[in-house]
Amino acid sequence: MYTARPATRCGLLKPERSGVQILKAFSTSPYTNGSFWRPGYVIVQHHQWASSRRPFSSTSSTQIKEFFPEPDAPNIFKTEAAWPHPIYTEQQMKEVVVAHRKPRNWSDKAALSAVRLLRLGLDFVSGYKHDKAVALGQKDPSAAATKYAMTEGKYLTRNIFLESVAGVPGMVAGMLRHLHSLRRMKRDNGWIETLLEESYNERMHLLIFLKMAEPGWFMRLAVLGAQGVFFNAMFLSYLISPRTCHRFVGYIEEEAVITYTREIADIDAGKLPQWAEMKAPDIAIDYYKMPQDKQTMRDLLLYIRADEAKHREVNHSLGNLDQKNDPNPYVSQYKEEGKPHPTKDIRHQRPSGWEREEVIGS
Repeated sequence: MYTARPATRCGLLKPERSGVQILKAFSTSPYTNGSFWRPGYVIVQHHQWASSRRPFSSTSSTQIKEFFPEPDAPNIFKTEAAWPHPIYTEQQMKEVVVAHRKPRNWSDKAALSAVRLLRLGLDFVSGYKHDKAVALGQKDPSAAATKYAMTEGKYLTRNIFLESVAGVPGMVAGMLRHLHSLRRMKRDNGWIETLLEESYNERMHLLIFLKMAEPGWFMRLAVLGAQGVFFNAMFLSYLISPRTCHRFVGYIEEEAVITYTREIADIDAGKLPQWAEMKAPDIAIDYYKMPQDKQTMRDLLLYIRADEAKHREVNHSLGNLDQKNDPNPYVSQYKEEGKPHPTKDIRHQRPSGWEREEVIGS
């Protein structure tokens, strides 16, 4: 699917305009002469989500439809999430901080280097140039805002690509551990469930963002290529060094926390006016069980950032354990339940992960 440059600003149009009117205006735009076309996203968010039909698109009006419509199952009322999401309080989500675990050995350094390489590709796809924006902003703030400003459309591009990649490691690791357990005829000590649940949670993030934007052909190809390369790379890497892979994912999640923290800050600074007035999609409200008075786009980003912070903690913690023998501390019961320990929610946050001595013992 193709979109023109003005497409990311179409969300500012009055919602009472029909899809046909918008399509007509879009087709007669001076930017549609071929010289300004590029692949991208069409933002489809309504302030109140009044209709499931996409209000505008570069495809013909007969092809516009719900991105993932309800299945044709007359006897089914509702299909609940396989893994119910833990309840986060507002205070717990506000306590999430940007953090970085310093590399301590060659394995950590290799993982961090791989993440930095991956980030270059993500920054290129999403047009994200924060470092350059900061450098120019110190000299000329207005020029930095004009040249490098992130819009709702750019952030959606980044988020969708990020979540499409982030959902791979947990599935690969869970699959390999599942096969290893079958092959060796031994228990996995609870790791499989946590890894698959993490992958499921990342996929839910993707589905939520897909309710807000439809990928263009360039992004679809980018995701296809990235997934093909990333899956096979993770498959081979996890066979060689599971510890390095968990540290790698921990560093990826550090970047995700940074991204969502900046998005929240941009909303607060008035740089993302569409998102400031936007209500979270129904799929997000249902998944997170968001309170009635806390269902804005900003609230949604707080939930997603908290998820990423949890994945950061989980993978850094798993990277500290004996990969073959230690039980999963996130599904274990502890002798001293009143003492802070790893949990599935975010009551006891440990950004750099729990050390083995803290959860397993000496």
